[in-house]
This record gives sequence, C-alpha cells and structure tokens, in this order.
Amino acid sequence: MGKRIVITGGGTGIGRATAARLLPRAAEIVLVGRRRQVLEAAAAELGQGPDTGAVIRVAACDLADPDQVAELARQLREGPTVDILVANAGGNHGHAAEPGDLHAVARAWRADFDGNVLTAVLLTEALLDHVTRPGGRIVATSSIAGLRGSGSYGAAKAAVNAWVWSLATQLAPDGITVNAVAPGFVPETPFWQDRVAADPEVYASRVAPIPMGRPGTAAEVAAAIDYLASDDAGWTTGQILQVNGGTLLGRG
Repeated sequence: MGKRIVITGGGTGIGRATAARLLPRAAEIVLVGRRRQVLEAAAAELGQGPDTGAVIRVAACDLADPDQVAELARQLREGPTVDILVANAGGNHGHAAEPGDLHAVARAWRADFDGNVLTAVLLTEALLDHVTRPGGRIVATSSIAGLRGSGSYGAAKAAVNAWVWSLATQLAPDGITVNAVAPGFVPETPFWQDRVAADPEVYASRVAPIPMGRPGTAAEVAAAIDYLASDDAGWTTGQILQVNGGTLLGRG
C-alpha cells in the first residue's frame, strides 16, 4: 500500500530529490514551501517520470507562521494519516552583522531560528496526532554546521538536533521514529548555488577538508532520508545521520 508523504522545502534541492526518491512507494506526496510556482514546477517534473500512480499535490505556506501552519495542518487532516513527514525546509537566513550592531545580530539569530527550527517544529507539532501509529516516520534536515558550529545557522541546526532527540523519546512508545540527516557541502542546492556563483573559490575551500575529495549530491542525501523513512528503519530513532564525505567521521 502506498504511503502518504509530506515534504517541506519540496520544490528544490534536497527536498525535490527526496520527493523523486520516495515517489515509487507513495500514494500521495504533498510538496510544501513558500513559493507556489516553484512547487508546481517540481510537481510537474515529478509527474513526468515513471508512472507510480501517486498523486502529487502542492501547498504554499510560510512554515514559520503559526496561523498558516495551522491552516495547512487542517487541510492535511482531511486526508489519511501521514506516514512520512520530511521536515526539510530551511536555509541560511541570518546575515553578517556589523560588529557592535546588536539589533542586526538579534535579527540574524531570530531569522535563522525561525527559518530552520520553527519551520520544522510547527508543522510537525500540528500533525503529531495525525502521523501513522505505529510505523510513522519523521525525518528532519539538519546540517554539519549543527555539529561543528557556524554562527546563528549552526546554532539553529543544533537546536533541530536537540528537538529530534527529544521528540524521538516522546514518540517511540507509539512506534514512530524521529531522525535527522546532517548534510555537508552539497553545491547543487540553492543554499550553496548563490554563494558559489558570487565567489567561485568557495567551492575549492569547501571540498578541501572532505576526506573523500568531492562534494555530495542532493540524491545522496535523499538516499539517506529514504532509509530513515523506510520500514527497515523501525529500530533506528533519535539519530543524526551525517552525510558529509567523512568530514566529521561520525564525531558529534
């Protein structure tokens, strides 16, 4: 029987690759993001692939806005329970502040918290009692930055990790697993594309510390999400799965 799957940040990058990876076992995939046009383009591309019989829907929503999330959750509750929730939406929303400008520092930290933590937490919390029991899967997208630091963005991703650990303990008695993937340098994602375009040296500097000597791909991160979302991962919960070419070699 096909799964009902919700993927946030589903229009581009890792979210889009995850949708393609999970599509063969889906009855329905709901792509969620802020930009409807981007979501609709991704849905159209997915629909042109091999026929799986899955329904692909889109939902435009600011996932840091409680009212918009509540309305999205209300709509999702009109359908079957959610088998797989991939909380992938996020990004580097904070901007470097001038030294001593505490207002700018506060704005940067709040922007990264809202854009990476609330975007994962709010929809998940709104759907908690509508996740399939037992057997539901919740997978968040963290980052290598949350394991080794990186200003406000790294702090936000570290908060995602802490939330995953807490939620995994809470939901384990219900047979629901909660995990995260922590990608390293994946230059094909929007997160990196603009930065590399603005400064091509970023590419070499990011590849240099990777033991495998190359960047990762969105498809490789999606494969890790696929495992954590699978029936085979029923005894894997509360884990932060690093997908970074050995940059941290499993060290937290």
